[in-house]
Amino acid sequence: MTTTEFDPTLTAEEEALLPSDDDVRFYAEHGWYLSKKLLTDAEVDALAAAAERYYAGERDRRLPVRPPKLAYWEPAQGPVQRHNDYVHHEHDGLGAILRKPLIGAVAARLARAEEIRVFQATLIHKPPRSGEPTNIVPWHFDKHYWASSSSEKMLTAFIPFHDCGEEMGTITMVDGSHRWREVGADDTVVRHFAERDRDQLEQMLARNAAHNGAEIRKVPMVIPKGHMSFHHCRTYHGSGANVSGRPRQAVSLHLQDGDNAWREFRLSDGTLASYNHDVLVRRTHDGRPDYADPEYCPVIWRHRAQQGG
Repeated sequence: MTTTEFDPTLTAEEEALLPSDDDVRFYAEHGWYLSKKLLTDAEVDALAAAAERYYAGERDRRLPVRPPKLAYWEPAQGPVQRHNDYVHHEHDGLGAILRKPLIGAVAARLARAEEIRVFQATLIHKPPRSGEPTNIVPWHFDKHYWASSSSEKMLTAFIPFHDCGEEMGTITMVDGSHRWREVGADDTVVRHFAERDRDQLEQMLARNAAHNGAEIRKVPMVIPKGHMSFHHCRTYHGSGANVSGRPRQAVSLHLQDGDNAWREFRLSDGTLASYNHDVLVRRTHDGRPDYADPEYCPVIWRHRAQQGG
């Protein structure tokens, strides 16, 4: 990845786009937030053009090894919903815009964190095929798949490349579900939703809601071009069919606060929970995977008082 000197400065116009105190309180209560316009039309169009070049095979670099649970659509897989991880690392045209400090500054406000790093960036293409089973993303929350991460502040920015509404199968949040106490779950929760039975995940959502005496309130994110949604790592979310007649194109930009680190999380069979980073990133002084490795997890926002070193 091309590295540049990190500059945390925002313009006055960008500072006006940050979440207000009321917005931060809303996020803490509801587990999601719809941003103001954080990307210009030109930046969004550049993302879309870079995605087309990526799908055509353009790469600035490739992963040195293939992680065991890598999402990586290739043309031979056909017209299914596409997911491609590590696009911020493999393609500079995508990565340069995804590392925009303003995105990190918004995430830092919401997470009440001093520093924000990229955790993962997944390029998504949902084809306009109403009967395509892979287009349905069942209810899940991201922290289940990040069991080897220590932080509870992690969050995701969902960044469409166009106006994105319900007819496109937009991301939909279960309001306030990040505050639920989870029903005792077995180790299957660390498996990705693509490996799980959809009905089982629907039942898990219902059980967790009942356990918390909570109503399941599903809120589709209607996102204008240049805007994005943010959600907490424990907010249940999913998405439906794309019946719009055009592809739904987006990036899920997963973000970690500066305190996040690899942790030992043992499964019932005695093995350690893992993440794809574990075979890619450098090691800390005591041999742990370093989730602050700038090659894969670059800083995109740091409070100015934290600069130095």
